[in-house]
Amino acid sequence: MLIGEVARRSGVSARMLRHYESLGLVRPSGRTGSGYREYSGEDVRRIFHIESLRAVGLSLRDIGRALDDPGFTPADLVDDLIRRTRERIAAETELLIRLDRVHATDPAGWEDVLQVLAVLRALGSPSAGARQRAALAPVDEVPVEALVEAALDESDPVVAGALRWALARSDGSAALLAEGLGSAVPEVRERAVRSLAELPGDEAVALLRDALAHPDAVVRGRAALALGAQGEAAATPVLVDMIVAGRNDTDAADVLSVLAGDDAAADRIASLLAGRIGDEATGPPARGRLTQALAGIPGPTASRALVDLVGDADRAVAVTATYLLRLRGDG
Repeated sequence: MLIGEVARRSGVSARMLRHYESLGLVRPSGRTGSGYREYSGEDVRRIFHIESLRAVGLSLRDIGRALDDPGFTPADLVDDLIRRTRERIAAETELLIRLDRVHATDPAGWEDVLQVLAVLRALGSPSAGARQRAALAPVDEVPVEALVEAALDESDPVVAGALRWALARSDGSAALLAEGLGSAVPEVRERAVRSLAELPGDEAVALLRDALAHPDAVVRGRAALALGAQGEAAATPVLVDMIVAGRNDTDAADVLSVLAGDDAAADRIASLLAGRIGDEATGPPARGRLTQALAGIPGPTASRALVDLVGDADRAVAVTATYLLRLRGDG
């Protein structure tokens, strides 16, 4: 068959067939008396083979190796093809996400599109300074989804603070941050709850209340500190657990003193602390921390608990209770 007939039957243009020949991928078996290329059935089968390999993403160079190199290992080439395909999909997915986010800002012109794209690129920059500047850009230039994603990924404390500041001034971030609480990565869960703790509004408060029952103690603790500072009594049991565990126990004790703002609340908190001190499962270090926490709780219940502890078998607890009673004027 001549080149024109091969082109019609194979769907490969004559120009591409000549290109294949120049690369050594196809070598016509013969020439006619007039010098025209003449392709055999085997040549045509090789052309179809080349086209099949191109269709799965192989480069012409790799195709040449696959067809002619005796030492060619198909598995290695497939592995490389998988890697490149995944990289291409990841790049295209990232582009699609960026375009969706640009579209969500309802840009009025190309200048707006370029501005949003610049901010999105900066949020993913390896430079902490560039990421911080992007976080501090006007809120309407930064899609909230991009801010949330950046906040959940950010490890630099300064940039993370700027991102939380930006989220607190954005709309619609609470539900997106709540999804981060379900992450398999502990650091992401902590960033999510810290960001929620700085959001204004009832939605964030409701999500923090739910987080008090989270299986991650760090998430529970961050939620309790934030809610307790806002006067939410529901945070009290978690704050006491934090003191027992020795995790941010000083902060927890300070927040408990804030929650003990009226007589009834003070009595409830003091009773809870005293009950944990008397629990046989509570070890000596935890009993000491609980005793110290009573210092910030006003009222007669806390004072009676300290009086009882003056004679405690644990000398450190007894000494602490005695000292605290003197400070309260009860000793």
